[in-house]
Amino acid sequence: MSYYADSNGTNIYYQIRGQGDPLILIMGFGADGNVWEKHVQEYEKHFKCFLIDNRGVGKSDQPKGPYNTAMMAEDVITVMEHAGIAKARVAGISMGGAISQSLVLDYPDRVQSIALISTWPKFNNYAKMVYENLKKLRVTSRPDEFMELLQLWIFAPPYYEYALSDLQAGQKDAANNANPQSRDGFEGQLDACIQHDVVSRLGEISVPTLITVGGMDIFTPPAFSRVLHDGIKNSVLITFPEGGHVHHWEDLERFNRVTTDFLLNN
Repeated sequence: MSYYADSNGTNIYYQIRGQGDPLILIMGFGADGNVWEKHVQEYEKHFKCFLIDNRGVGKSDQPKGPYNTAMMAEDVITVMEHAGIAKARVAGISMGGAISQSLVLDYPDRVQSIALISTWPKFNNYAKMVYENLKKLRVTSRPDEFMELLQLWIFAPPYYEYALSDLQAGQKDAANNANPQSRDGFEGQLDACIQHDVVSRLGEISVPTLITVGGMDIFTPPAFSRVLHDGIKNSVLITFPEGGHVHHWEDLERFNRVTTDFLLNN
């Protein structure tokens, strides 16, 4: 089932999968809710899953930015209101994890627990420059070349030894994508990533919190997750030693087991 919710004039698309208590799934930049597929196949056995296309991607509107994570958290609340959800578990990957932080900070009564995956509470200047550089390169690169660049950032070296053909297929898919993310949507989402800063507020988060990170993540390094862990009381930090930014794909079976166990118990 799929629906649209109106967030102050911006249409936010979402899908519903499964039955049970609600679980909100928030994806990272450049990716729509369908990218949760390999995880929701497990989650939908236990939860009623809400897969959101963030503003700026997929079937949601892609207005000109800049966006910020507080605005995008409001979009999530709009979906919850539209779907009649008072309170939910929340999982967010990368930018989705940043949105999840803003969500639990600004609407603490609406969040039961959170899983923060490959994310950060604040970028250092190096990370900001990486994301600004991505804006420039996306304009000047072919889609398949830009995908190859992103893959080099987000997958760890061990994955290339046994899944090179899958990576190359992803590059071909990017080249053949008939409906790519708009420039406004892409740059608006990256602005939200760059400007996200909740370090001073992490102590306000009191819901059960799981943090996962790839030990070989060069895109949002483990140091960012340690700041989250140090700042959020009683949070649990789990590292995937040979995983990169997308450890949730690289070690899918373990990731699904770890996150499902956490969500079922919290």
